[in-house]
Amino acid sequence: MANKVEVKELLDAGVHFGHLTRRWNPNMAPYIYMERNGIHIINLYKSAAKMQEAGEALAKIAASGRKILFVATKKQAKEIVAEQAEKANMPYITERWPGGMLTNFVTIRKAVKKMASIDRMKKDGTFNSLSKKERLQVDRLRAKLEKNLGSIADMSRLPGALFVVDITREHIAIKEAQKLNIPIFAMVDTNSDPREVDYVIPSNDDASKSISKVVSYVSESIVEGLSERKSSKESKKKEEKASKEDKAEKAPKVKKEKAEAPSKDAEDKKAMKEAKKDVKLESKKETLDKADSNEEE
Repeated sequence: MANKVEVKELLDAGVHFGHLTRRWNPNMAPYIYMERNGIHIINLYKSAAKMQEAGEALAKIAASGRKILFVATKKQAKEIVAEQAEKANMPYITERWPGGMLTNFVTIRKAVKKMASIDRMKKDGTFNSLSKKERLQVDRLRAKLEKNLGSIADMSRLPGALFVVDITREHIAIKEAQKLNIPIFAMVDTNSDPREVDYVIPSNDDASKSISKVVSYVSESIVEGLSERKSSKESKKKEEKASKEDKAEKAPKVKKEKAEAPSKDAEDKKAMKEAKKDVKLESKKETLDKADSNEEE
């Protein structure tokens, strides 16, 4: 369960400030509270409800083991998003969005593997055998790849969801996610179209305080989902261990019973043998007695 969002905290962070009224998108009308000094004011009660809804959904995705890709290339959001994504151990894009990042994911993975192969070259000494010019070119390529794709090096498959700051700026990422039916969570300001997003968080996507407030809440929700996944795994392991121990306890009893069974049979056989011996002795005695009686006659 995601933490409750306090409206006062959102107000202090300036989440309610929208864009100028002349730059608004009419589809954002349900989320606008009023107009003040030519600026639209976002309804923070709706923002809080939507944040909580998005937080719960993201926690479920994280608990399922899927990755959530953070996207924010605007200057005031870069550092905040990078920090919070690392905290939640999730991939992120804070430099230019690589075209085909999702729709042509195989090619992007090849570029990431190229980065890993350069690292191997440096470890095994192959890099040192190159000429000075070649080494310089390889270093430049490695730096470029690290800058653009270093943050998604651990993302081996398509993400389970996208979290975007400013959908107007990241329209290419939005289009790619829509093509692949990847759920989109986003901070949506009054100048954007909320219909392009699955989980809308109506908020100011320009102020760093507002971005920090929303992104940190999202990050906490993901961490919560990951901890749930970890605890469920641990409980499953404990259950498996307990069932194995129960089986181990039952197994010796069965063996013991089996061991007892042959000993009982052995006793029965022994008794039969003794009985046969007694019968033989009796019959022998009878014959001897008959012979003695004949001699006397």
